[in-house]
Amino acid sequence: MNLLILGGTKFLGRHLVEAAAERRHQVTLFNRGSRPHLFPDVEELRGDRSQGVDGLQALRGRWWDAVIDTSGYLPRLVGVSAEMLRDNVRRYVFISSISVYSDFAEAPDETSPVAELGDASSEDIARDYGALKAVCEQIVTATFGERALNIRPGLIVGPFDPSGRFTYWPVRIARGGEVLAPDSPAAEVQFIDARDLARWTIQLVERNVGGVFNATGPAQPLRFGTFLDTAARALGVRCRFTWVNAEFLQAHSVAPWTELPLWVDDAPGLARTRISRAIKEGLTFTALEKTLVDTNEWAQAQVRAHGSESLGTAGLQAEKEASVLAAWAQRAG
Repeated sequence: MNLLILGGTKFLGRHLVEAAAERRHQVTLFNRGSRPHLFPDVEELRGDRSQGVDGLQALRGRWWDAVIDTSGYLPRLVGVSAEMLRDNVRRYVFISSISVYSDFAEAPDETSPVAELGDASSEDIARDYGALKAVCEQIVTATFGERALNIRPGLIVGPFDPSGRFTYWPVRIARGGEVLAPDSPAAEVQFIDARDLARWTIQLVERNVGGVFNATGPAQPLRFGTFLDTAARALGVRCRFTWVNAEFLQAHSVAPWTELPLWVDDAPGLARTRISRAIKEGLTFTALEKTLVDTNEWAQAQVRAHGSESLGTAGLQAEKEASVLAAWAQRAG
């Protein structure tokens, strides 16, 4: 099978290349070349779709079984690549996000309403991320019809994650000691190992599956307390988790999701996304212990090579954690 990956050197793209190689597929990467020769055995094409059709000239006259678009955020640019590849690929796979849904008061499935752009001309990714992804999906589907495959992952985690939005927890727990934990150990958490997402995406392409799928995990509900206890056990460290309620955290300006990753304060459905459709189509999950250990090992190597700032901006600074814990202890006393 001959695959084209748009993006390819970032987090998920790396795992897609590795998953395709394991299954002996031919891969072509198309990107701007900011990290050339990352995969010596993979063909690299250079271009930039932000330049419109002119930036996609390297794709002309070629044919692929599928394109996997890992870096589409703006409808205008996704539309350019979809139109260019309409007759050059059998299937267009768009990596979207569960953020497309308009309401997370309840657990969404693939039929739940998606967000709409208040301003159709918006390209403000930070503000309109979910709605922009939803429009990108619509463009891919309008262009490819039944040949479109829109995958909506939850938080993608594991080695090479540049964001820190999951990595914070194994790194923090590896330090041991008293750990600030958010609100309630009974709260649910969801995420997907990038290796599982990559492997499953390749398998869907192999089977020529189309449609829309949520893609997060694990298969059964996972509680925050169980997640943290599993991390401590897997990493072989002794921790004491201090659960601080949401009101106190808010009063001390501790932000959900960004400072305490996986903590969803006001959108419970975000951590309860329904994934039965994906599981029926073969989505499987790496053991949580392995995801945690592998992520921590990668993170520690990353810090040694590039410093702690290379792990992204998410997560609670040690000084702030200590300050909040001290205030909580004083309040309890």
